[in-house]
Amino acid sequence: MIPVNEPLLGEKDIAYVNECLQTGWISSAGRFINEFEDRWAAYCGKRYGIAVSNGTTALQVAVACLGLKPGDEVIMPTFTIISCALAVTCNGGIPVLVDCDPRNWCMDVSQIETKISPRTRAIMPVHIYGHPVDMDPVCRLAKKYGLAIIEDAAEVHGAEYLSGRDAQGSAWRRCGSFGTLSCFSFYANKLITTGEGGMVLTDDEALAEKVRSLRNLCFQPQRRFYHETLGFNFRLTNMQAALGVAQLERIAQIVERKRWMGHEYNRRLDGISELQLPYEESWAKSVYWMYGVVLSEDTGMDAVGFALRLKERGIETRPFFLGMHEQPVFHKQGLFHNEHYPVAERIARQGLYLPSGLSLTEEQLTKVCDAVREVLR
Repeated sequence: MIPVNEPLLGEKDIAYVNECLQTGWISSAGRFINEFEDRWAAYCGKRYGIAVSNGTTALQVAVACLGLKPGDEVIMPTFTIISCALAVTCNGGIPVLVDCDPRNWCMDVSQIETKISPRTRAIMPVHIYGHPVDMDPVCRLAKKYGLAIIEDAAEVHGAEYLSGRDAQGSAWRRCGSFGTLSCFSFYANKLITTGEGGMVLTDDEALAEKVRSLRNLCFQPQRRFYHETLGFNFRLTNMQAALGVAQLERIAQIVERKRWMGHEYNRRLDGISELQLPYEESWAKSVYWMYGVVLSEDTGMDAVGFALRLKERGIETRPFFLGMHEQPVFHKQGLFHNEHYPVAERIARQGLYLPSGLSLTEEQLTKVCDAVREVLR
């Protein structure tokens, strides 16, 4: 079976983890944590990095920094992982949804302004499957209405966005550089992995200190076990950070390989009328975190049927996200009743992603493409 994702670990990864074991720095302190925070923040164009236990907790503490009051709203795409809406509801807020763009599957930024109300506190753009959101309109709206941006960059390590296209001085910027608070995941299927792990980036020193406090139970420097605020135990370990540092040293090669993989899939699957392949906008440099395809209804199959036939041929896949507005748990909370987002609904039923891990060989990629053509023959 060709796995949908398998991490690629090298000698430096092992050596740095062994250093933690040999020195005894295996918990939530050590040189690798500080180095990982500083170097990842610099790579993404931010001043401060605060490592946390995973991408979900990164979102949770970022939203907690907003100090939401009951009824406060955060606008986000319906087509995303449940962590995004969870971070808002766990902090007492209400997620407000928009549909996704039919070409790049990221949030449809043209729908955001109509959802802004007096209760809106933030916009949460979510870069999807390695492709950036169109961030300039998001930034303009945030400035116009005085909103924070919680940027979910979990799936776009190293991806770039061409900002300022409608004015002089356009420039490529890395995803994760746009948020008031930007959130990353370093789960095992990400370009940079620490097994589990995440990070919050910001340029605001006060917000950085707040995130550091929240991730560490809100201990006070002068009186450790005296608490005026409730926080979380969302710390990252030095061993995990060691993996991140080792991989960050080869991030250019990782991004290059992921882009090669996406382009190679595009080349080999081009011309299959039954498939919508990932679209890379002219203003984006995607990293093809997961190589997704959307199956035409004319085949008589949905993504579940397609996945079963590929599995019979030794190919593992994963379905696309199911929209937040279709999640039973949120219906039980009285959210999103009678809301419909046709693009997200269609691709949730017809979309899946193919094996996309860094360890995927060209021979395996060829086998995947042959199996896709065979199923659709």
